[in-house]
Amino acid sequence: MIPFRQFFAKVIIPLEFTHVRNKSGILYSLCNQFCHSVYSPELPDWFLNPKTDNSDPNSIPDDEFVLPDKLIPDNPKKDNDISWDDGSTTDFHAEINEIAQILSSNVTSLESVLLSLRRCSINVSDGLVKKVLCRFSNDWMRAFGFFMWARAGMQPGYDLSPELYNTMVDILGKFKQFDLMWGLIGEMAKIGGLVSLETMKKAMRRLAGAGWWIETINAFEEIERFGVKRDTMAMNALLDTLCKERSVRRAHEVFVEMKGKIPPDGTTFNCLIHGWCKARKLDRVHETLKEMRELGFAPCVITYTSLIEAYCLVKNFAMVISILEEMQKEGCAPNVITYTIIIHTLGKANQTKEALRIYKKMKTDGIVPDTSCYNSLIYTLGRAGGLKDAYNLFDEMHKKKIVPDVNTYNTLISITCDHGEITNALKLLAKMSEENLCKPETRTYFPILKFCCKMGWVKIILFLLGHMFKRDISLDLGTYTLLINRLCRNGYLVQSCMFFEEMVLKGLIPKKDTYNMLIESLERKKMDEAKTKVEELMAIAQNMRRSSYLASNMIKN
Repeated sequence: MIPFRQFFAKVIIPLEFTHVRNKSGILYSLCNQFCHSVYSPELPDWFLNPKTDNSDPNSIPDDEFVLPDKLIPDNPKKDNDISWDDGSTTDFHAEINEIAQILSSNVTSLESVLLSLRRCSINVSDGLVKKVLCRFSNDWMRAFGFFMWARAGMQPGYDLSPELYNTMVDILGKFKQFDLMWGLIGEMAKIGGLVSLETMKKAMRRLAGAGWWIETINAFEEIERFGVKRDTMAMNALLDTLCKERSVRRAHEVFVEMKGKIPPDGTTFNCLIHGWCKARKLDRVHETLKEMRELGFAPCVITYTSLIEAYCLVKNFAMVISILEEMQKEGCAPNVITYTIIIHTLGKANQTKEALRIYKKMKTDGIVPDTSCYNSLIYTLGRAGGLKDAYNLFDEMHKKKIVPDVNTYNTLISITCDHGEITNALKLLAKMSEENLCKPETRTYFPILKFCCKMGWVKIILFLLGHMFKRDISLDLGTYTLLINRLCRNGYLVQSCMFFEEMVLKGLIPKKDTYNMLIESLERKKMDEAKTKVEELMAIAQNMRRSSYLASNMIKN
């Protein structure tokens, strides 16, 4: 099948950012700040040469948006200085870019990934593997192909760290490549000393997340075969996984079966109580609480906080206050997490005044708000329309030396975009880079991309994607879906097709609604050849899981 970048070669021209007419606009300013971000070597060809639906160079109009000068730092970092692990050298970044460029070539299978890396003579290190796996964390085929190549490239007597093996296990599990995942865990067990409870927790979490409940429980049953003890800690890991994936009933069945073989502890009951609370089964919560007490385990702040969360979910705030009073009587003081859950739930229920009252009570009780608490307050005020108040809280965090985390920025950027203030949202994104306190993630960019899609600012979207790639942030299913849907609605069908192609080649399965929308739009525009190619890509996506069975034997070699 001919890639879209070849199919549209005759009618498409490169997007020249240097030809932006308004030199005070966002593209001109940002591209001067990060001059190599858009043209970074790890980007695929179709991205480096964005296409239009006809041969007119001006068919993608310049975005009518002027970026304030404050967004650009006085001394912007050079591209090679952009690093979130402090200590990376220019040579190190060059090696990563070389590997990324190879991996971004037109590879369609694990075999082709390995073949493309044959000409690479870079020395493998844990740091390099960590960065590359991070960059391709949403592209299991390239990540796994690179991982296999890296293993083969280690010096005799050395191997990659257990943490890197666990990262690869998690990536394979995330994309439901369970045959490959178990094959890798088997190899880890053969090598010895690599499989840990953390490895099995990642495997069980991904199996449960895919709804493979029996396989999740079987993984626990077989845990000793991989050299991991099947003890209380392991049982709690299984129960916690099942409960967090909304299968508390199965977790309880496991507990009933296992409690005569493996002694439970307070954490065991807290897992079950939290699971029943999330399921809003308050009768089962109190039954479990009774059994917990009968076996001599006293409820702790975690137990009570789960109860409070349950009553918050059903908006029974009178009961929440009652439990807070009970905690005080029992000498089990609520902590900042307890209050944060209440504040956040009240904010979601649009009870802003009550949320602020709880915040004042928390401070009266001598509880110092932490980053998560401020995040919930920012969310609450922003949701209520108090964007200025939300920014005041953000400033207060700095004054009190409370370090914002990625969720702080995600929340503030999201509510800022909701209020239509894209300039301030971009300033926050720049601030993250300036202060280098926390690395942006896909969710950080999502509301900005969504806003730009709504406004039809395609050039800014392309810049932001380059900005993401350069920071080892790969697109996930939700972001691809957003871009395809919104660009399709705005008439940028070629770009939508290219994102669709890249999505499938990464091993992501497009949503049916997304596929149908793209097909219908191509039919209306009479783009028959493009429609055929999208249909072929969807067929590849639907059969993609079958290919993992054929590839599963590769790891044995």
